[in-house]
Formats: sequence, structure tokens, C-alpha cells
Amino acid sequence: MVIEKDICTAVKAAIKELYGQDVPEIQLQKTRSEFEGHLTLVVFPYLKLSRKKPEETAKEIGDYLLSHTTVVSNFNVVKGFLNLTIAPSAWIALLNSIHADEHFGEKTATDSSPLVMIEYSSPNTNKPLHLGHVRNNLLGWSLAQIMAANGNKVVKTNIVNDRGIHICKSMLAWQKWGNGETPESSGKKGDHLIGDYYVAFDKHYREEVKTLTQQFVAEGMDPEAAEKRAKEESPLIKEAHDMLVKWEQGDREIRALWEKMNAWVYAGFDETYRALGVSFDKIYYESQTYLEGKAKVEEGLEKGLFYRKEDNSVWADLSGDGLDQKLLLRSDGTSVYMTQDIGTAAMRFRDYPIDKMIYVVGNEQNYHFQVLSILLDRLGFKWGKELVHFSYGMVELPNGKMKSREGTVVDADDLIATMIADAASMSEDKVNKLQDISDEEKADIARIVGMGALKYFILKVDARKNMLFNPEESIDFNGNTGPFIQYTHARIRSILRKAEAAGTNLPEALEPGMPVNEKETTLIQKLSEYAAAVEQAGKDYSPSGIANYCYELTKEFNQFYHDFSILNAESEAEKTVRLVLAANVAKVLRNGMRLLGIEVPERM
Repeated sequence: MVIEKDICTAVKAAIKELYGQDVPEIQLQKTRSEFEGHLTLVVFPYLKLSRKKPEETAKEIGDYLLSHTTVVSNFNVVKGFLNLTIAPSAWIALLNSIHADEHFGEKTATDSSPLVMIEYSSPNTNKPLHLGHVRNNLLGWSLAQIMAANGNKVVKTNIVNDRGIHICKSMLAWQKWGNGETPESSGKKGDHLIGDYYVAFDKHYREEVKTLTQQFVAEGMDPEAAEKRAKEESPLIKEAHDMLVKWEQGDREIRALWEKMNAWVYAGFDETYRALGVSFDKIYYESQTYLEGKAKVEEGLEKGLFYRKEDNSVWADLSGDGLDQKLLLRSDGTSVYMTQDIGTAAMRFRDYPIDKMIYVVGNEQNYHFQVLSILLDRLGFKWGKELVHFSYGMVELPNGKMKSREGTVVDADDLIATMIADAASMSEDKVNKLQDISDEEKADIARIVGMGALKYFILKVDARKNMLFNPEESIDFNGNTGPFIQYTHARIRSILRKAEAAGTNLPEALEPGMPVNEKETTLIQKLSEYAAAVEQAGKDYSPSGIANYCYELTKEFNQFYHDFSILNAESEAEKTVRLVLAANVAKVLRNGMRLLGIEVPERM
């Protein structure tokens, strides 16, 4: 913050004048709560320069600061710790600087800013998005906002897995049992409709395997061998593979069906993305990138970067990097996931001047991205060696699952609808106390609160950890939850509306001599830490850092509001200071929650 910079500059000047030495960097820390003061300078690093005892060195620097700067009003020495009390005028000046900047603590990208590309979502087109996708999308979106707030140009991208045997299974099932069903005729979202046929294929396939297994066992085969043969000889799986071959060969009829069914899925995905509040600047499709990947692998083969085995398969030797051999092309020339990722990278690098590439993918793919980084670096992508795998843990519910169309995963749409319905129920009493509120506004508040509860509960947890999402706990209006922060913002906005209705408007800036008490200085200090929180979250790729800052600021404000009245302050000057302070708490909470993709309502 500005106060810290001023003090650091003054301390450097003090050491130069007192001890004749230059020091490169000064670090201050918040004064511990049991001591008087706001900021503390640890003087032990400067004892070699002063050649004096810690207490004497601290006192000399403190005396210098008192006589050469208006920022420090008092100090005390505890052994080698110089505790500094900041002058009220300095706190007012700091609050004014925060008040004047609508996006305090955030940076704006310029033409010369680094371009960061962030990949997230990565769905398959044979089923709806699920709880794991929810965490992925929320982390990816928030990370994009945080990187932008740190002054980077950001491109949000998605890679859709729209090819392969799993897609053909849904297509074949629809051909066999669909009777021409469409999203319009069934009233189902397109991704759910296709997911139902994927489940239908699996159901019929299992029945086929069971029947064939029994037949082979009756013929005298070992049960395990019988089941293996049944899976290989299942007519359904053979048909699906035949369909995949036709797709690879560009069969018009199969391609037309594939395009029609994928269009249904994309419409369904878009609806879920809108509900989650996420979007993308560029979407890539594996049906387009896998050929590019094969070409890059062949190019690497010609350059001696990879090698071909006798069976015609292509491999990368990673033993020099402490890893194993990695398959890149199968013996029949078909690609693997690694090949597709190489192709996607090649297309992206051609489309954008990428400086940093961040992949938001679960921790089960840690090894995959370790290998991908090495391969991209070998192939000459300047960001390959330093690509970031934003690795996150699994997320589950207390009972393992909610209502699910497949019975095995938590459907994202069901989860969203449940959260909004729970928010409507939980906030009914509070919302009904508001005057002149329409049903439409009630519904919007329920949506904002429900989605805020979901997003905050997921994002407040360190992304690297596995987590348990508890819907009931997430929507509590007390504690470390989204609704607690949203309610505090709405409370402040209500106070400001009442002040304005009474004829009190916020000044552009507070006068230097305005009164400020200890609780207010603590709150101003916490407000000023937003810039550092944003910067640290960018360095650590940590949405949880922003979430926890917002919670700490909210707690600090509520403690202040419990102890001091704003609208009924003893003097007009005190009321003005507190209104400006409250307005900026609301602003920083609004901006901080925006970095998490969370809306804050004007009233609740």
C-alpha cells in the first residue's frame, strides 16, 4: 500500500543518513495484535550496519521517521522490533486513494502485456456436464479473471472431445432406439438426450455381453475368458467400431448424423455454461486438431525427435528426462490423446502469440502434462517447457451423489437447479421483508445467492485438494460462505441508499483532518491489502486466495459495524468517513467476488 511504500523509502533514507549504507529492500509486516502500532520494522538485518544494540538501532530509525515523515505519528520498540503508529491523516489519504479508483488493486492490460491462454471445461459430446466439470469451469473462469486483473491479456479456450468410440456409441443407440427423437420432441436438453442414449447403449451392451458370456461358458469356456470373448464379439461394439471407421473415412451419412447430434449437445452445453456464468473466447474441437497432431508427430519423426518401432508405431524416448517411452501414434497410424494435445497446441500457437499456457485439468492427468510439456518444448513451442498444469482435486457430495440421469455422476444442471431452489427457500423470509419487490427480482436474488453459494464454496478451497461439497452448508448466511459475503454487500448498499435518501452524498475525497478511530484504521488497512491479495493470487494461480481475502474483509467490516453506527454517528464528519469507508468495502467485495465469477446483489 502507499503508506508502506512511503515508510520503506523513509527507512532507506534513515539507514543511509544514520549509518552511511544503502540497502536494496525494506520489508514491513503488520504489527502483532498484542503490541501498539500498525506496521513493524524488524531491525536485526541492519545491526551490522549500525554496530549498535537492536533497541538502540530501532530507536534511532524511529526518531528519524518521526522527524522526517508525516506518515508516522508515534513508535515503540520491543527488542529488535520497531512498531510504527500511522498518523490519522495518512489513513485518510490512503482511503481517498482507494475511493478514487473504481478498480483499486487491479491492473489493466496494455499492448505489450503478456498473453495468457487458459484452457478449461474440456467436455465430451456424449454426456452432460457433471460436478467435476462444475469445479473445472469455475476454477478456469476465476483464474482468467485473476490473470486479467494482474495486467495480462487473457484468452479463454475450450477443447471439445467430439470424436471417438464413445461418440459413436450414442449415435448408434439413437439410430437403433431413437425413433427420430429430438430435443424439441422430447423436451429434453440436447446434452441430456444424447447422454440418455449413451446410457442406453451401455445397458444393451451389458445385456449382450452377459448373454454371450453364458453361451460361451455353456460351451465349456472359462468364465473370465468367456467374458473377454463376449466383449470382443458383441455385435453392438462391432457396429460402433464400424461406425467409427466410417467417420474416419468421411462417410457422408455418418458425418451428417454426427454433426446433427453434436449440435444438440452444444446447445445444451451453452445453456449450462450460461447458468454457470462462464464463456470462452475460442473453442477447439478434437475432430479438427487430431490430424494436426499427427502431422506434428511426423514432422518430429523426420527431425529425429521421435522414433518408429517395427510395428510402425511412433514413440518418444523420455528416459533422458527421467520418464519412460511415450506412444504418439499407434501401429495403424491412429492418434492418442497426447497426439491430439500436440495438434491443439500447434493450432493455438498459430492463432495466438501465446506467452503462457495454462491447462485447467484434474490431478489424475499430472503425468500427461509433464510429458506434454517436454514434447512441446522439443517441437519448438516457446511456452512448452513452462506450460502450467493447473491441477485440481476431486469434488464429491456428502452422500456421494445427487439426482443423476446416469446414476453415477452428479449432473451439473440438477446441481444448479437445486442450489437456486435452496436459496429461494432459505432467503424467503429475508426477501419478503423487502418492500416493492417483484417475483422476477425475487427469482433473480435466489439465482444470485444460489450460484454464489455454489461458486464460493468450491473456490474457497485450495484447488489442489480433494473437497466435499455440502450444498446445505454452502448456503448458510453465516460463516465462510458466499451468501454471508453477499448479504454484507447488500447491507452496505442499503445503508448508502438510506444516506442518499436523507440527503447525504459521498464526497469525491475526504478532508485530511477528518477523524478516524482504531477500528476504522484496521478496516482501511485490510481494504488496502486487496492489491497484494490479487497479485499473490496471480502468482500462485489461486482463486482461494481471493475468496479468503473477501471473507476476512467481510468479517472485519461486520466487527466494525457491530461496534459503531454509521448513519447515527456522533458527528457529521464521522458519518461521512464511515460512509466512504463502507462504500469502498462494498466496492472491493464486489470486485473481489467478480474475480470469482460471483455476483453480489444490491439487496437481499
